[in-house]
Formats: sequence, structure tokens, C-alpha cells
Amino acid sequence: METWVIGLIGIAVLLVLIAFRVHVAFSLAMVGLGGYYVIMGWRPTAGLLGLVPYEFIANFVLTTVPLFLLMGYLAHHAGLTRDIYNTARVWLARVHGGLAIASVAGCAVFAAACGSSLATAAMMGRVAIPEMIRNKYDQGLATGCVAAAGTIGSLIPPSILLILFGAMTETSIGALLVGGFIPGILSALIYMGMIYFRAVQNRELCPLVREKIRWRDRLVSLKGTWGILALFLLVIGGIYLGLFTPTEAGGVGATGAFILALISGKLRWDNFKESLSDTVRSTSQIFAIALGASLFTKFMGVSDLPSVICESILSLQIHPVLVVAGLSIVYIFLGMFLDPVGVMLLTLPVVFPVMEGLGFNLIWFGIIMIKYLEIGLITPPVGLNVYVIKGVVGDSIPLEVIFRGIAWFVAMDILTLAILIAFPQITLILPNTMIGP
Repeated sequence: METWVIGLIGIAVLLVLIAFRVHVAFSLAMVGLGGYYVIMGWRPTAGLLGLVPYEFIANFVLTTVPLFLLMGYLAHHAGLTRDIYNTARVWLARVHGGLAIASVAGCAVFAAACGSSLATAAMMGRVAIPEMIRNKYDQGLATGCVAAAGTIGSLIPPSILLILFGAMTETSIGALLVGGFIPGILSALIYMGMIYFRAVQNRELCPLVREKIRWRDRLVSLKGTWGILALFLLVIGGIYLGLFTPTEAGGVGATGAFILALISGKLRWDNFKESLSDTVRSTSQIFAIALGASLFTKFMGVSDLPSVICESILSLQIHPVLVVAGLSIVYIFLGMFLDPVGVMLLTLPVVFPVMEGLGFNLIWFGIIMIKYLEIGLITPPVGLNVYVIKGVVGDSIPLEVIFRGIAWFVAMDILTLAILIAFPQITLILPNTMIGP
């Protein structure tokens, strides 16, 4: 039996295991080791098991993951989530759909200190959704806008998914982080434009806030944003200008968030312990999946399946745009059932060599992949961000109402994706001009 056939069988077994709800990390590891054993034998497999886990965990660049996670949790416990939303609310409340637009803006700004879509949705949902419901906003719009806007945390730097993509593909993490900035802002602006258009067309969807807001209140509210903006400029500006490596930027960001939390006076010992605990838990979950993916990648390498697929696609002379369109369907479908880290690390060993062989810019492809994963985060039946929001609102809002409210945002995501595919320079303009590596 040819090795690439064994690779195909391995992928089929992997999908069956996942369908039976075996954790993605264990599925990847078992199939990776099993396939490697079938092709290479016992002794090389034992050597692989003894070497790869250490090599992966010892990868210095991965220390960026817990550092950026810690930065986000500390920023949340410092009260920055509420401060950001309050600032957006007082500036935008009198606009049609203003509270929903403020929620999107708050998610986008908080994403600059978080790096996690799920955490962004959960933290902002606790603040923004009750305010919208109190002002008689449509329940689907109120929950849907936060669930969708939370996905921006995967794109606006610092993004944990972009860090993992860079680590697994040996692509510049600094360029990936910088490249996600404009697409993230574009996603937020398209969401805001859609909300405003719908609010103007249907005044009952989100009634105008009757609260009178003075200009003095607006100006005073800005003091609540300086910390998060300074943190973002320090971290991403440092990477862009070549002052820090991404790992050093993670350390600077975590330290800055800790100092901000102390200055705010809101960081208690319990909150600090909770931040550390959440960071360790999230890092462990991410690393478990990534470790399984590294073993699976070794199996794919010896099976030669990625090379066979790449050569087959090239021989068919299919237009590269059709390949990207096909991948869009595959990723959105997988995102309906799996978490984004699992989807990305499951598919990279096969997809990345194909995209590299077709000559696509790998920074651009990294951002496009994250956009695929963002859409998967809000599409049924799984839609992890939707379930996070359901956990926030409890039984007060049915799950089907939240999914119904998501529909318009999924359509806007597809529009954004089409724009990014049609105009790659939107993604590449900042990475091409950055001074850092």
C-alpha cells in the first residue's frame, strides 16, 4: 500500500474519532502516532514520541501564548472591559443602533488586549447585553452583535490563533500579527455599517436611547480608554517598529496590563489568582491540541499525502481562486462542528503545502484562514461564540433567537472575506512596510 493512501486512511479515522466526540488533541495524537508506526515501524515511532513533545514545548516563540492570554485576563479584571464599553456607549448611544455599534467597537478595542474570541465575547457580553436589553433592543440583535464582534479577537492583534499559525508553519508571527490589524478593523466597520442600516430601516429593532448625554460626559469617558490604547500601541507598535520580538511584546504587554490593573485599584488578590488560573487552563488546552497536531504533522510528512494533493491540484491547472473558494466551503463547514484551534491545526498539515505550492502569500493566507475560523465560531450547530453568549444570558433568551440574530453578521463576514480575497493588499500593506522581522 502506498504511503499517501495510509495518509488518507488516517484522515478518515481522525474524522471518525472526532465525530464520536473524542477530544481533538487525543484524536490528532493517536492518529499521528498510529500512522507513523504503520509507515516507519516501532523504533522510529518511539523516537518520535520521545523527541517531538519536548521540541514542541521547548519552542521559545510559544511563550507568547500564555503571555498574551495573561495580558487579556489582567486587563479584564482591571475593569477595562466596562470602561471601554462605557466610552463607546456615551459617544454612540444617540446614533441609530448606537448601543449595538458600541458593543462592536468595545469588542474590537478589547480584542487588542485579549487575543481570544471566546474571552472577548464572554467579557463584553456581561457588560453590553444587559444594557441593550434594558433599552428594549431586539434580543437577537443584542446577543448576535456581541457573539459576532467577539470573533474579531481572533484577528485584531494580539491573536492566539495567528501565533499558533506562525509557530506551526514557520511564518513570521510579527508580520501575521501586524497583518491582522486592518482586516480586523474592516470587519468591525462592516458590522457597524450593517447595524446602522438596519436600525434606520426598522426603528423598532433598536430604539434610540432617550438618555441625555452631555459633551462633558463624553470627554470624561475617554479617560477609561487610555490604558488599553496605550497597551495596544506599545505591543503592536513595538512589533511593527522592530523594537520587540512577538515574545518580548507578550512580556511587555502582560507587565503593562499588570501595572494598569494595579493603578486602577481593582486588582485584588482573588482576581490576580483567577487571572493566573485562567491563563494556565487556557494555555494547557491550546498546547494539548497543538502537541497532538505536531505529531499528526509528522505522520502527514512521512505519508507524502500533502505533496500528492499539491501535485494533483497543480496538474489539473485549476485557477487558484477556485482553490480558495473550495477551501472557504471546507473551513466554514468544519467550523460548524469543531473549535477554531482544532480546525486550524487539523487542516494545516495538508492545506499549507498546497497553498505554498500554488504561490500564495503566506501572510495573506494566514489572515484568510483566521477569517474562515471566525465564521465557524458563529455558525450553527456548534458556533462556540453563540454558546458562550448563551451562557452569559442564561434562560432569559432562547438559543434559537441568538442564532437567528447571527444571520446578518454571517452575511457580513462572507462579504468581508470576499473583499480580503479580492484585494490582498488590504492585508499586506502593513506587513510590507513594517520595520521589525
